[in-house]
Amino acid sequence: MEAFFRTHAYLVEHTNAPVRRLLMDEIDWSHRMIGIKGTRGVGKTTFLLQYAKEHFPTNDKKCLYVNMNNFYFQKRGIADFAGDFYKNGGKVLLIDQIFKDPNWSQELRKCYDLHPNLKIVFTGSSVMRLKEENPELNGIVKSYNLRGFSFREFINLHTGLNLRPYTLEEILTNHEQIIRSILPHVSPLKYFQDYIHHGFYPFHLEQRNYSENLLKTMNMMTEVDILLMKQIELKYLTKIKKLFYLLAVDCNKAPNISHLANEIETSRATVMNYIKYLADSRLINIIYPIGESFPKKPSKVMLHNSNLMYAIYPIQTNLQSAMETFFVNCLWKDHKVNQSNKDKYYCIDQTLKFKVCDSSTSNRIRKSNDIIYANYNTEISSDKHIPLWLFGLMY
Repeated sequence: MEAFFRTHAYLVEHTNAPVRRLLMDEIDWSHRMIGIKGTRGVGKTTFLLQYAKEHFPTNDKKCLYVNMNNFYFQKRGIADFAGDFYKNGGKVLLIDQIFKDPNWSQELRKCYDLHPNLKIVFTGSSVMRLKEENPELNGIVKSYNLRGFSFREFINLHTGLNLRPYTLEEILTNHEQIIRSILPHVSPLKYFQDYIHHGFYPFHLEQRNYSENLLKTMNMMTEVDILLMKQIELKYLTKIKKLFYLLAVDCNKAPNISHLANEIETSRATVMNYIKYLADSRLINIIYPIGESFPKKPSKVMLHNSNLMYAIYPIQTNLQSAMETFFVNCLWKDHKVNQSNKDKYYCIDQTLKFKVCDSSTSNRIRKSNDIIYANYNTEISSDKHIPLWLFGLMY
């Protein structure tokens, strides 16, 4: 146990979260069992250590961070370890990469039942279905999602500002006033293209090649998160990777399921299942017409965020596709995003219609009174024309 405490103290002491994540204040920390899901690379480990740093002195043994990568847990279950920690005065156990224990859900249930005064905060893959696939956790775990950096967090990180998040309703009703309050302090367009290219994942701050690091992360998502969590045989990995690449290079379109099935030599049903797994791992977003959902064919498949586009095909990246990907990624957190096969606009929460446009060419577009225009290449707004970057301040 002492070795774990020494590791905990070292990691907490050397943790430097350059920007405080909004999720830190959205979580109800009074819950006894909290699950934090998120795709690889978004900073879940740093998030746990930052929580420990904010709430406990470095050497306070009431809080302990452990990572399930430790081979120690190959011979000992989480519940037994948590019991020892609890008997020695432990109050908060932070468990990273919980899914590395094949019996993780049963072990957490034991902890909950045996140690009523112990709080457990754990991280897991975005592919995990905490309640749907683990009924023993129903009613006892509160689940949250940690996303990559928003454009707001990216600006705050690189400017030292403290721009606050805005709701969609605030943006729609007060966008002109919001922009007037921001522009004297920062020019958002100065940072926008950098964010589109490499701002979503916190590891852009590391002294490593970002694209290579992102490609490695994407491979881990397919090789570990999808195969391990969905218990898919290794021989099917090449099919999943090829499908992802085909979807990526032909993104922002309705997928031809029959063509994809022929390309990777499998059935249409399997293609749809693989598409769902890729979406669960936050590699793609699948968009349906209003009223439809999986397993029906989506109206559009797009990459989860624009950084992925530049990692896969940097020379061929289409600006319009990148801007639409940014818009959908911003709205995806708290809103329902739909689009029909024929219509060229996005429908948000089944009521609001949006079209993403280049401000330099928007005057050539036939305007509609019931559509809101999210314009890129501009910092200003008027009436129903809102600069695209402003939607990046929603979390």
